[in-house]
This record gives sequence, C-alpha cells and structure tokens, in this order.
Amino acid sequence: MIDQLNGRLLEKYPTHLVVECAGVGYLVHISLNTYGTLPEGEQLRIYTHLQVREDAHTLFGFSTPQEREIFRLLISVSGVGASTARTMLSSMTPAQVRDAIASGNAGAIQSVKGIGSKTAQRVILDLKDKVLKIYDTDEVSLKTDNTHREEALSALEVLGFARKPAEKVVDKALKQDPDLSVEGIIKTALKNL
Repeated sequence: MIDQLNGRLLEKYPTHLVVECAGVGYLVHISLNTYGTLPEGEQLRIYTHLQVREDAHTLFGFSTPQEREIFRLLISVSGVGASTARTMLSSMTPAQVRDAIASGNAGAIQSVKGIGSKTAQRVILDLKDKVLKIYDTDEVSLKTDNTHREEALSALEVLGFARKPAEKVVDKALKQDPDLSVEGIIKTALKNL
C-alpha cells in the first residue's frame, strides 16, 4: 500500500496531479478540496489511498490525513464508489461531510451531484456511529434544528449582539448543558459576551 508521496509536483490539474518520486511519476486523482490547498512550490507531500481492482490500480491523493479518512469511510458504504466519494469531497469540505453524517443531515449529502435520497440515508446509517466514535463528539457541531438555540440566538440579535460570536457562546453553553431552557441559554450567553 502506498501511504503517502513526498516528491516534486510535475503537473497540477483540478482532477489529478503528477508527483515525481525517485524518478517515477505517479498519477494521483484528487478532489477540488485538495486542489485548492496544494502549495505553489514544487515540493509536495500528499497522503494517498491505492485502490486495486482487476482492471486498474488507481491512486487517490489528499492534502490531509483527515480527508483521506473521510474518503475511506465513504467508500466503505455499499453503493458509494471512489468517484462518488471524490465528488462529495469536491463539493464539501471533509469537516462538512463529517458534520452532515454526524447530525444526520441527508439534505446536505443529497446536494452533491449523483447522490439520491437512498444513498444519502445509507451513508448516514452506515457511518454515523463510526464518525461519532472516530471524531470526539465535541468536534461535531450541534444540530441546527434545536429550537431553544435558535430562539436564544434571535433574542441575542435583538439585543444587539452579532450572530457569529453569539453562536459560539450559545453552542458552548449547550455543550456544557444540552437541557438549558431558552432563558438559561440567554443568561449564560450574556455572561460570556
């Protein structure tokens, strides 16, 4: 298994790149997310996943080990191939894919071209527990359908606080005590804003 390549970037395209390592040029398929994070210099380290099939050996490259891990989780789902997983990682960041799976947001997954409702539900069903186990639940953002959260944020905006800092404080309060009432959330937020 080829785990990573450390070499000279010979060619760079939105869908693939060629990396020279010890005189050998490796064709590496990448997502748009990885393409956007590639350094401009010639030296490059890219994390890889080698897919071996009877008709081809295909090398996929990722800018971070986290993106590669999400890719590997996605291709473990029945009906999701490497090209579909790569399309997902081109449409969404690895963190967005992780959060969509963890929160059960099928709509976000369905927004990716080529993924229908059944596939989105299967991805969530198969990967939700794995994602929550691999990534500590503190890393996964809270569900946005929490009505107490939304009511508290609306009240804080009426009081003149900017939404982004208010969201951070409200989310922190809800992580400490998910059962807070709207009033409790607002009181805690006012102490910290």
